[in-house]
Amino acid sequence: MKESYTLQGDYIPLCDLLKTCGVCDTGGQAKHFIAEGNVLVDGQVELRKTNKIRAGQRVSGDGFEISVVAA
Repeated sequence: MKESYTLQGDYIPLCDLLKTCGVCDTGGQAKHFIAEGNVLVDGQVELRKTNKIRAGQRVSGDGFEISVVAA
């Protein structure tokens, strides 16, 4: 899955982004998924569940890649 997410504000928490884009079904599932080390932000493993994802960043993992763009 490769998609683009249009950011409406300054940032979106990482766990909310994964839930919104359908990588995880719930916020709790997203937090667990992140804690297991399954998510990369700009190529680096990210373990902070509420890391602020801003326009221009790329979130990826096994089977998904999300490019975040400004509105």
